Amino acid sequence: MSGTIELTDDNFENEVLKSDKPVLVDFWASWCSPCKMVAPVVEELALDYAEKIKVGKLNVDDHNRTASQYGIMSIPSILFFKEGKVVDQVIGAVPKSQLKERVDKILS
Repeated sequence: MSGTIELTDDNFENEVLKSDKPVLVDFWASWCSPCKMVAPVVEELALDYAEKIKVGKLNVDDHNRTASQYGIMSIPSILFFKEGKVVDQVIGAVPKSQLKERVDKILS
């Protein structure tokens, strides 16, 4: 079971910017090894926080308009949105505890 939403240039505004919940967005690509390392962690967070936040993944190769709009230069980049605005950001593969801490901070 997947708790993540596949984000695209077309659905980003509705799924992220207009979301009534905070949103964690994982910017990734299929060729990126650190992205593969962080993917299961992002999936776990999606399930752990299913009622409280939305979790989406945006493939930067397929949807570069949105990636460039947010200045994504390194992946994985994880952006945290609240009320349509970026409120936090993590670049690189980090432990689940670090991402969980960021989510808890946004929810408090």
